[in-house]
Amino acid sequence: MTHPIFRVFSVCIALCACALMSPANLQAELYEIRGYVLGDNGDEAAVDQYLSKALIPALQRQGIGPVGAFTNSENDQTGVKTIFVVIPHDGPESMGRNRQKVQSDEQYQKDAEAFFARGNRNRAYQRISSELLVAMDCMPNAKVPEGTIENKDRVYELRVYESANEKIGNLKVEMFNSGEVPIFLDCGIIPIFIGQAVVGPYTPSLTYLTLYDDEESRLDAWKAFRVHPDWKVLSQVAKYKGTVSKIHKYVLVPKSYSQM
Repeated sequence: MTHPIFRVFSVCIALCACALMSPANLQAELYEIRGYVLGDNGDEAAVDQYLSKALIPALQRQGIGPVGAFTNSENDQTGVKTIFVVIPHDGPESMGRNRQKVQSDEQYQKDAEAFFARGNRNRAYQRISSELLVAMDCMPNAKVPEGTIENKDRVYELRVYESANEKIGNLKVEMFNSGEVPIFLDCGIIPIFIGQAVVGPYTPSLTYLTLYDDEESRLDAWKAFRVHPDWKVLSQVAKYKGTVSKIHKYVLVPKSYSQM
């Protein structure tokens, strides 16, 4: 029998997701982004152990993946040490159902026992900052290019684009759907996922994760993007001007156990 708290969770997720989804994408992929903020006294090794040995294997047993795990690169300028985890879900109902199954997984509870035994005085992280995204029309599913995991030099950017209000935020989504992704690809900016925030600390916003062969490739790709003729045209469309009020940019490297 499903515990009442999980039934409530599932209903809440479904209602929140449906609020932003159009009828055409009610079954769109969802992305749960967890940021394990380590703070000054965080234990990165303990979080790594928990994620690699307990959480991700439990998610895999439910058929959830690929799961991404990343942390700040030496070129990241945010100054906040964080481990980011990207968890894809088929939809709002499966997200609630999967959460229940993971929590009731006896192997997961056993593997995570030492991690959960830590208390206020020796906690492994400061806080988890969470965001829930719904995939956009321009990229309805997360994609990890073949051979990605084998490249040990690869780097990523996680970007969050805030907008002043929902109407303006929807225009930025429309701008992406109208042709921004092909420009990305032409410049060597490889998107892994792109999603509009349903719940998160910066809503209204959209978030995307992009992949590069190495740090030099990342810098070159964005130089090419800024001068790309199609971007110059798209960025001058009057209704798309001023749709982003703030950008949060994280330059990331993958954890050894990342599946993205």
